[in-house]
Amino acid sequence: MINLVVAEDQGMLLGAVAALLNLEDDFTVVGKASDGKIALEMCRNLQPDIVLTDIEMPHMSGIELAEQLNNDHFAGKLIVLTTFARAGYLRRAMDAGVRGYLLKDSPSEELALAIRRVMNGRKVIDPELVVDAFEEQDPLSEKERKTLKLAADGLTTEQIAEAMFLSAGTVRNYLSNAASKLHAQNRIEAARIARQKGWL
Repeated sequence: MINLVVAEDQGMLLGAVAALLNLEDDFTVVGKASDGKIALEMCRNLQPDIVLTDIEMPHMSGIELAEQLNNDHFAGKLIVLTTFARAGYLRRAMDAGVRGYLLKDSPSEELALAIRRVMNGRKVIDPELVVDAFEEQDPLSEKERKTLKLAADGLTTEQIAEAMFLSAGTVRNYLSNAASKLHAQNRIEAARIARQKGWL
């Protein structure tokens, strides 16, 4: 039996995916999480074989969840199920140890097949996304990405500096570098571009 935790912030979709997976003879959904932090606690407590997660969720994204579980040396495997066909998301997900990346408009039988393949040690990724992911490189450093994300969340330079234990001048440099690399006029435009590419 394959035990699964499903993380999805849209309630109706969470229920539908869980119900669909429970119809399979060899699957049991042991946990349903409406955000990344709840999913993290469930994974730590329940130790499922597979975690099926969305990317954009409150409190902790699916990629942040993958990174945290990777740091925990979590034994289960992660599959991203998302609407976002963004090469940047795929690259970051794979770097975080995700074993599968599927789009929500895929047929339901493909999802069940992908889960079984990942359980058998294989990776399952949309082929079109793989090509896109390696054509476009993410130019941002981790510090630039973090400052840009906090700026996009509405924090001032001083608040970002406090949150990251940096000087305000260093934060301004990171934001300026990020905007320059993305050919953006300002931090707002830089954050928008980075989000569209899946780099934020």
